[in-house]
Amino acid sequence: MLGKILGKIIIISAPSGTGKSTIIKYLIQVIDNLRFSISCTTRRPRKYEINGIDYFFISKFSFYKKVLDGSFVEWENVYPGIFYGTLKCEVERELYSGNNLIFDLDVIGALNMKKIYHKNALSIFLLPPSISEISYRLFKRKTETYSSINYRLMKAKKEIVLSRFFDLVIYNDILDIAKYKITKAVKSFIKSF
Repeated sequence: MLGKILGKIIIISAPSGTGKSTIIKYLIQVIDNLRFSISCTTRRPRKYEINGIDYFFISKFSFYKKVLDGSFVEWENVYPGIFYGTLKCEVERELYSGNNLIFDLDVIGALNMKKIYHKNALSIFLLPPSISEISYRLFKRKTETYSSINYRLMKAKKEIVLSRFFDLVIYNDILDIAKYKITKAVKSFIKSF
């Protein structure tokens, strides 16, 4: 696609169970012209998730084909055998139309997206209150096995170390305060430039 990118990119990243989805849903409600970027994934949908709204749920074969076709802006093997990717066509359609996009990306995907879109992207890392709080939230979801929770907790410790590479780090110990800080930062970023 040719022309000037008119929209901005907001990237939210955090370890599993930190509150990304809650924050993103809130931001979409309170900020005009902010749309959720729907990623592709090879994992199975959770009970409450809808294909084409929460994610594009696709097979590994379809995912690999898209990788080979160069269809993704970024993609990662986030958990063993579970892939996530952001479609170029979806991002370009929204940005060239002047819409602002918000992304829920894993840490590596977020850093890769920031490298691609530079100043047109704001990367925000949501810092959890503690690893034990993440553990509690993941158990409460009742969507994970014990081994997958342990894997996510081990991954969370590594992700927290990478938070220093983000434009902004917000501590999510009190949800209303985190919402306020992120809303203020996102509105300011969208108005800039």
